[in-house]
Amino acid sequence: MGSFTTTFKRKKNQDRLRQRHVSNIALTITFHARGHAVKKNGRPEMPADKKAIILLSGGLDSTTVLAIAKEQGYQPHALSFRYGQRHTVELDAARRVVAAFGPMPHIVADIDLRIFGGSALTADIDVPRHADTSSAVFAGADSEHNPAIPVTYVPARNTVFLSFALAWAEVLQAEDIFIGVNALDYSGYPDCRPEYIDSYQHLANLATKAGVEGSQRLKIHAPLMEMTKARIISTGIELGVDYALTHSCYDPDSSGISCGQCDSCVLRLRGFSDAGTTDPVKYQDT
Repeated sequence: MGSFTTTFKRKKNQDRLRQRHVSNIALTITFHARGHAVKKNGRPEMPADKKAIILLSGGLDSTTVLAIAKEQGYQPHALSFRYGQRHTVELDAARRVVAAFGPMPHIVADIDLRIFGGSALTADIDVPRHADTSSAVFAGADSEHNPAIPVTYVPARNTVFLSFALAWAEVLQAEDIFIGVNALDYSGYPDCRPEYIDSYQHLANLATKAGVEGSQRLKIHAPLMEMTKARIISTGIELGVDYALTHSCYDPDSSGISCGQCDSCVLRLRGFSDAGTTDPVKYQDT
């Protein structure tokens, strides 16, 4: 299986991630109002103008994160990217999601990562598919050897995305950025790990005028970090997410129908199965 055969040890990984005190897990509501919160019935309440940038691809994870941010009382500002990805149909999904959750500001930033290539998503490289989806094994962040990073990894993508989010947050005087990274049911991308998020947050608070002057203390929220895909889906359903609006496939056909065999499709389908429910999106040959 090549890059798809790294060992996944969920229990050990969950213990390791808990020790890192990953914030905002599942439906636990952790507010970062930094002195601005007020109490109502013993629960912190977010000010109405507490803005947050939500990195929104239109996929399952980022849509769940948007729902979590709204549940926590944030005023979401959605940020999507047309970065040269082959699956631009995800941007249509992002617009559907915003319409369903709205009204809210939604920016689609145009950047062209095809000028660098280096990924099956931004270059003329085939997206790998699993012939036997039931036996596909994915990376766990606790692997005892270095996990093979699949060719669908886009070099520095989350760093680029977070930098755009950081710029918009500074302009809005917002202190919160939400991103849907996950280090359990994932493909082994290095920019989805908790140590990456921690390090970028430290960098972000050194990198801006607002940070240096002390008028902004940025927090990067990764509420899905230690959640299985099934738990993510169950959380979203509880929050009223309509997953029929979303798109996850890396290699859809010309009509935008998901392939059902790429990493993203397999993880999604497995998550719905483990959650005891049916994925509402259409797949090829089904």
